[in-house]
Amino acid sequence: MREIAINGQKREATGKKASKLLRKEGMVPCNLYGEVKGENGLPEALSFQAPFTELRKAVYTPHVYVVNLNIDGKERKAIIKELQFHPTTDALLHADFYEVTETKPITVGIPVKLNGLAQGVREGGKLNLSIRKIDVTAPYKNIPEILEIDVTNLGLGKAIKVGELSFEGLELATPAQVVVCSVKETRASKAAAAAAE
Repeated sequence: MREIAINGQKREATGKKASKLLRKEGMVPCNLYGEVKGENGLPEALSFQAPFTELRKAVYTPHVYVVNLNIDGKERKAIIKELQFHPTTDALLHADFYEVTETKPITVGIPVKLNGLAQGVREGGKLNLSIRKIDVTAPYKNIPEILEIDVTNLGLGKAIKVGELSFEGLELATPAQVVVCSVKETRASKAAAAAAE
């Protein structure tokens, strides 16, 4: 996985008013959920703020990053868990991070890349990508930047489902019956089939 560095400072004041002031200053309120558990057994959040200019590089991108967070001089590795955007302006309002370690498995959506010219496309069909990302579970060091899928043998009217795929060192967390890609029939392929008959 790619890595990116973001600097932050602990937030003393939380709540709507404090968050609004932060955003005016070009900062984004964030939480980091890690190994520390509260009295109720749930992960305890560390509230911090980070400059929007640094966060945007990790947010507005198709890539999935491991974020090297430097909060008041203390280094932590994390992945982005959840993002909140303004409903009309799409401005980033809030970011939640999840602390990762080299051994603890994490689940994250990885972009799919289709390789090869499908048999069904050669026969006049149209290749259709149904999902852009597949959720995988593994320690972050084992997670690739993209999942490459060979579609060369995919015939007309056929599909590849998540359950048919396997990648070394990765557990697939997306349900097995989900269709990743398929070759749909087109007028041209139907005409070619009719002509062949």
